[in-house]
Amino acid sequence: MSDALTVDDEPIESSSRSFRRAFQDLREGFNHRELWLLLGWQDIKQRYRRSVLGPFWITIATGVSAIAMGVLYGTLFNLDVPEFLPYVALGFIIWNLIQGSILEGADVFMSNEGLIKQLPTPLSVHVYRLVWRQMILFAHNIVIYIGIFIFFPRQLYWTAFLAIPALALIAINAVWVSLVFGILATRYRDIAPLLGSIVQLLFFMTPIIWTEKTLEGTGNEGRARIAEINPLYHFLDIVRTPLLGGDQQLYHWVIVLIITVVGWGIALLALRNYRSRVAYWV
Repeated sequence: MSDALTVDDEPIESSSRSFRRAFQDLREGFNHRELWLLLGWQDIKQRYRRSVLGPFWITIATGVSAIAMGVLYGTLFNLDVPEFLPYVALGFIIWNLIQGSILEGADVFMSNEGLIKQLPTPLSVHVYRLVWRQMILFAHNIVIYIGIFIFFPRQLYWTAFLAIPALALIAINAVWVSLVFGILATRYRDIAPLLGSIVQLLFFMTPIIWTEKTLEGTGNEGRARIAEINPLYHFLDIVRTPLLGGDQQLYHWVIVLIITVVGWGIALLALRNYRSRVAYWV
């Protein structure tokens, strides 16, 4: 008499919908860095093809906006312009990095429809390409701060080096933001314009062209604290404050780290469940 075979009745998890495949996509995408580094650089060159100044047109536009806003609002709020101008300039530079990662992140898969359907590469390649492109633009824009620093020198401390890990944190968060919003916007096409409106609103809610002292001086201390609800404010502060020689508050870093962990958890879930469907949605 033969022994009865025992069969495990539990359903076998699809190999395409597993955290192992999600991590594999991220790892293999990073290993293709020669590809996304080249594509990201080509994006910049292609955008400013036959232009004399190339990507420095973005630097000029950002610089003009920062200087105009710094002088205007510094005068309106009766602030010291040499003190306020670097604050506004850095705010604009960092904001452009954050804003670009969010808005272009929502379009990251739709704008690469041809590559996704024809080239068998991990989805994360397109995200790494986007983040790399944003970092290149940031490197061009930081020239504005250097120029202002030369004209209006200020004392910096060793804490200025904290801007380096802060930028790394922004880049790490830009990856999960692009993954999550990219997948959402590919499935639901209304997400991208909705994000545009939300980001525009957050610009005015973030202390870029105003400071907490500005509101406190008008008796609106409570409203100044409301700004801390805005998560983008904390990402902005961990980069800007060290470069201005200010005192860095630890709670900004704690909030950013919490957002990073939670955000990556959401991104891994999204990548696990919907990675294989993106090619059909684009």
